[in-house]
Amino acid sequence: MKLTKKLAIAALGSVLIAGSGMAQEMKFFRIGTGGAGGTYFPIGGIIAQAISNPPGSGKTCEQGGSCGVPGLVAIAQSTNASAHNVTAVNSGQMEAGLTGAATLYFAYHGKGKFEGKAKPKLRVIAKLFPEDMHLVMKKGMKLNGLGALKGQRVGIAQAGSGTQIAVEMILDQHGVNRDNMDEAELNNSQSAERIADGHLDAYFYAAGTPVAAMIQLDNTKGMELYSFSEKEVSMVGEILPYYAHSSIPAGTYAGVGYDVNTVAVNGILVTSIDQDEEMVYEITKALWNKNTRKLLDNGHAKGKVIREETALDGIKGLDVPLHPGAAKYYKEAGIMLN
Repeated sequence: MKLTKKLAIAALGSVLIAGSGMAQEMKFFRIGTGGAGGTYFPIGGIIAQAISNPPGSGKTCEQGGSCGVPGLVAIAQSTNASAHNVTAVNSGQMEAGLTGAATLYFAYHGKGKFEGKAKPKLRVIAKLFPEDMHLVMKKGMKLNGLGALKGQRVGIAQAGSGTQIAVEMILDQHGVNRDNMDEAELNNSQSAERIADGHLDAYFYAAGTPVAAMIQLDNTKGMELYSFSEKEVSMVGEILPYYAHSSIPAGTYAGVGYDVNTVAVNGILVTSIDQDEEMVYEITKALWNKNTRKLLDNGHAKGKVIREETALDGIKGLDVPLHPGAAKYYKEAGIMLN
């Protein structure tokens, strides 16, 4: 959040300094992220800062100034996350967005909840980081399998989010649905607050660890994390092939002193085929600039795993094209799809 605020202030200052003549050269680039308590929002803020280079910003990249795209002002916008972002990018309401790989697959190909509503304009810029599925429970709660969520008060993430799409499919495998649980459509921060207040028993959220809202919950009221059985992990893979086995190590959250078995999906930065090829090339180049490496390493714990050498991992299996501008950069960099 701090990074995004700094970006907004810097962009405004640059506009005032540049004057009306330079302002004509400015290009705005909106990046859909997620809720403020998750991982998409801070990561999106870092990316926005890295690729921005407003008119009149002063020093060149070589002189220690911005290494972003000249004239570009990128803005990270808080949204309902994956499903919202792919819809907004496809329709031109946003220039780019972060999404989970499963949501991207279903949206581009018009499958699952996107049946009859395919988003064919979506294009990939880069794979970013793995998002672990958290099933957060109130302190001291034990759960004998996902089927035991029947009759419980369960947060299933906000409407339109990729997490909610996945969660409903996962729970359906275990006979749990909106008819036999008391579901709540809330974002991560709201869900954590409801757990703390005793108004929820558990909630799902997929995000890169550690998650800010969960850190706060863990440090105040305490929490438990559900560990998926091997059978449950396998069942998830049957219906969501872009989720893979993962784990949240003990101590990731101070009060959770045990390893958590779970599943994860890759978070991906996408744009639209309608975006200019040269601009997306320059954005991709700026994303992997050595100065951006410093921002990622210092800006968020998950930023450390966002790396150029893994930017195309798993993309081929999604059968969603790279944007031509991104493809141009990766070809020049010698990075191939795998």
